[in-house]
Amino acid sequence: MDDDTPPFFYVMRYASEAEGDVIDMVSGNPDWEPPEALREGLREYAGAEPDEFQYPPSVGLDELREEIAQRRGVDISQVVITNGAGEANHLAMAGGLEAMDGNEIIAADPVYPYYDGRISLLGAEKTLVAVDENGHLDAETVREHASEETAVIVVNSPNNPMGVTYDGETIEGLVDVAEEYDALLVSDEVYDHFDYSGKFTSALSVDSPNYVVTNAFSKSMAITGWRVGYAIFPHPDSPSPYGGLVDRARTRHMLTNVAISRPAQTAVLRALRETGPEYYEASREMLEERIDRFTDALDAAGAEYTKPEGAFYVMARFPEMPGTMANIEKLIDEAGVAGMPGDAFGDSRADWMRFALVTPRAEEAAQRLDEYFE
Repeated sequence: MDDDTPPFFYVMRYASEAEGDVIDMVSGNPDWEPPEALREGLREYAGAEPDEFQYPPSVGLDELREEIAQRRGVDISQVVITNGAGEANHLAMAGGLEAMDGNEIIAADPVYPYYDGRISLLGAEKTLVAVDENGHLDAETVREHASEETAVIVVNSPNNPMGVTYDGETIEGLVDVAEEYDALLVSDEVYDHFDYSGKFTSALSVDSPNYVVTNAFSKSMAITGWRVGYAIFPHPDSPSPYGGLVDRARTRHMLTNVAISRPAQTAVLRALRETGPEYYEASREMLEERIDRFTDALDAAGAEYTKPEGAFYVMARFPEMPGTMANIEKLIDEAGVAGMPGDAFGDSRADWMRFALVTPRAEEAAQRLDEYFE
């Protein structure tokens, strides 16, 4: 493997070049239909007047920001529409480093690799805190690792790659740690529609200026290619330095992106207003069925795994087959199933493998793994 090639790209390329049929369980691209109102909104937009094809407001369409603000119980001044949750996280992490004392960013281990890469890109010191045996991040363990050098704490719930969901006590504890060390909690909640445990609690439920909530419509509406996300910053009137975070983000966002696609925002707005809860319920039910079938196969194969409480990822450890890149290649070649090596996500689950269940062939993949490990 070329050390300069990100593991995701390497595995996808290896799988595409492999002989025989390979089931892709690497990427997190939803395979189900987006809301019909989204398609209708895009079709209608095609007939708009020329002025509707020009720059939208840099921070996002007012109507979309207002819709988000009302749904999340915040002021519109706190909402910035971003190029997916990726940019939202970048703006929040960069803003926290600039505004807070210290140069350390804390994240969970295993960690979503884009957080890891972003920490390096921002030139910050990285501290990864291992999750517990059940895959959860313990707030008190984070507190033990935090210090005056801690500027930002990044969490993701429901979680990629572990598939766990943090409850209200955990979120309150993490906010408390951020307050104690005058740090910023960045709470990535992009999988909030995929909570099977009923435990999910948004950081917005906590009264504090020490967090930014990030999200996107990429997963919930099955539109990862549209790149419509958002960040909710502390209110501009919040005590310094928190109140200045949204202005910093607006400036960086404008200089980087100018603005986010107007037709994409317009169609998302229509889908938000016209899509009922049954759409999201159907997606959850489908994924729960996939999780059950896949984990049944893991049981049959004698694998150790963390049962997903949210999102659509499973991390598993197979007997006598640690999750190295060499074994990922072996699984592709011999079983026709492509997953991700655990060490791509950090050290604490380095001998595990991660599988994304966003494929209609998840049950078939489960059968292949069952047969392979018989």
